[in-house]
Amino acid sequence: MRKDFDVSDCYVQEGKLALPYSYFAGRVGSTFITTLRDQRRILGVRCNTCGKVFVPPRQTCERCMEDIRNNWVTLSNTGEVVNYTVVNYDDRHLPRKAPFILALIRPDGADTPMVHILEGIEGDKVQPGLKVKAVFSEKTTHTILDIDHFEPVA
Repeated sequence: MRKDFDVSDCYVQEGKLALPYSYFAGRVGSTFITTLRDQRRILGVRCNTCGKVFVPPRQTCERCMEDIRNNWVTLSNTGEVVNYTVVNYDDRHLPRKAPFILALIRPDGADTPMVHILEGIEGDKVQPGLKVKAVFSEKTTHTILDIDHFEPVA
């Protein structure tokens, strides 16, 4: 039976709660990240049924539900901006100090975009369709930030 809600049953406990966690990229994500780190190449996966190329790669095609984890394709380190936003606030979880641009970038040869940092251009000058290229980090981060950022193609 449901007991009627009574505010006197509630209390507040002051304090802080830490929820540490580790992200496990899995086999597909790990191959993507280690290839960025070791070979400075962007990989995607292709669905044999519909032909769609996904980046970042995933295990299953969202359209066909086909297992695509072994259908690797090398994509270009160039691409185009699909959309973007200017981040105007600082947060310890963000990869840069504000202001900076986060863009949806579709690498040449891919059907899906990936989110990444865009530098070398002011926010009010960015347009969808802008051609960009990957700039790889000099020091590995063992993350997608082994691509330090994208910048406009000169």
